Amino acid sequence: MAHSLSAKKRIRQNAKRRARNRWRLRAMRDAIRDFLNKLTHGQVAEAKTSFQGLQKLIDRTAAKGVIHKNQAARRKSRLNKRLRERAAAKK
Repeated sequence: MAHSLSAKKRIRQNAKRRARNRWRLRAMRDAIRDFLNKLTHGQVAEAKTSFQGLQKLIDRTAAKGVIHKNQAARRKSRLNKRLRERAAAKK
């Protein structure tokens, strides 16, 4: 248990930041799931448009420090690869 005022304040700040980071991570994961659902159901055109917003969301999550920038790059690369494969199979 924290005793000093500054330690108590740190606990409050960390709780707020943890909640905010969890919200950002959940929003990113939900967007990824929606994107993958569109891909699996063959909605390639809709998936392409949602991928643009998804890239922005992943970048913003990395910029806020929730995920590492390399993890963001890896996620975008793998999702883009799946999109290209699905688009090529559609032709």
